[in-house]
Amino acid sequence: MKRALLVIVALLVGFPAPANAASTTPSCAQIKVAKVSKGTVLPCLNGLGSTTFEAIRGPVLVNVWGSWCEPCQQEIPHLVDISEEKKVQIIGIDVEERNMAAGRAFVTKHKMNWPQLYDVKAVTRGIFGLGVPVTWFIDAQGKVVYKQIGLFTSDDQIKKLVKQYFKISL
Repeated sequence: MKRALLVIVALLVGFPAPANAASTTPSCAQIKVAKVSKGTVLPCLNGLGSTTFEAIRGPVLVNVWGSWCEPCQQEIPHLVDISEEKKVQIIGIDVEERNMAAGRAFVTKHKMNWPQLYDVKAVTRGIFGLGVPVTWFIDAQGKVVYKQIGLFTSDDQIKKLVKQYFKISL
């Protein structure tokens, strides 16, 4: 009984995932990164490993979201469609979530099959600003080439921007 209670408390406060949670939440191992000496380190939402934000290399869409955000929920089906093309990487950053378990459940429910980082302390607020959703397009050199403030409303909108900024046809 005590052990079960401890496990529940650990999940509620966002301690690292047990092995079964890691297997249902996408791995961050596939994120392309460069070597950097310092930066903003974010844990992977699956509880296994971390990534330094400034080391991320693209072409990649970095989508900042929260399960509590209605516009985020509206745009996710479009990002799922784009991810299925497998031509441009997507990385999610779950912000201001009450705990990792809530973020993991949301990822699973919405079939978000791309790597997810977890910003438990709102450290990316200084990078992305206030408000979600926000999506940054980052090129192969790590340069932000476009910022989408607010939600994507269609697959075609994302495809047009990917073509414009990454020269990739989806």
